[in-house]
Amino acid sequence: MGITIEDLTVTFKNKVTAIDHASLEIPKGIFGLLGENGAGKTTLMRVLTTVLSPTSGTVTLDGILYSEGNYEKIQRKIGYLPQEIDLYPGLTVQECLEYMGDLSGISKQVCKERIDYYLEKTSLSEHRKKKIKQLSGGMKRRVGLVQALLNEPEFLIVDEPTTGLDPEERIRIRNLLVDFSEGRTVLFSTHVVEDLTATCNQLAVMKKGRFLYAGSVAELLENAKGFVWEFVTNDSVQAKEIEEKYLISAKQYTEKGIQMRILSKEKPDVDCKPDRATLEDAYIYLANQE
Repeated sequence: MGITIEDLTVTFKNKVTAIDHASLEIPKGIFGLLGENGAGKTTLMRVLTTVLSPTSGTVTLDGILYSEGNYEKIQRKIGYLPQEIDLYPGLTVQECLEYMGDLSGISKQVCKERIDYYLEKTSLSEHRKKKIKQLSGGMKRRVGLVQALLNEPEFLIVDEPTTGLDPEERIRIRNLLVDFSEGRTVLFSTHVVEDLTATCNQLAVMKKGRFLYAGSVAELLENAKGFVWEFVTNDSVQAKEIEEKYLISAKQYTEKGIQMRILSKEKPDVDCKPDRATLEDAYIYLANQE
């Protein structure tokens, strides 16, 4: 299962171009998608889920061209968790998932087994009789993920799946996605760099409708090697000057003083030492080179 995007452009009626001649190969496994708000990530996912037709360019899923005549065939292969999930507030969790399974054409017995399995995996089993409107935002998010998994799609698209979840829930969901990705393709779109560090080794970075980078996490980290510096000061005025002069990826108040991570090709003109780049460092450094 592979997804190929070639010279994709999406321009809306107001003349805004959300995706600008973008090309990308999405292989099997978990593939991360990083980018700021307005980068074009949501538009890309709307195209990949057949909700939106591109202005120009092509997309193929396992050799099947995205075209109106093929949309039904493609829809049977994909699962989607959007950023804003619209469930049925008056139904219980169990009723909602059974209804969604029925819409997907899953047999009642298979649907029941999958609901039981995924509710257990997402720690929702004890909440199956609650109505959707009674759930917290994090619980609704997990129900949304279960509905996306019900038809066990070959291509799963998840937009900010860990939003509103506590740390333990986030880890549980990440592990579930890793397990699910075996032999399948999962497109994991998020602002939380830590989620991608923990789940994938391939990713793409979007900015203003284009891909700044597509490849391995290791290579992206290598690109930032030698450009990360640790600086500590007790002088708040000096710290402010450093922030105005350099790109800062992190700032903490510690027992040693104000600790900062400076991103710079050249060694900053202060007493600092080189540090190992994190994925967040590499992402911020890349995004700010454009």
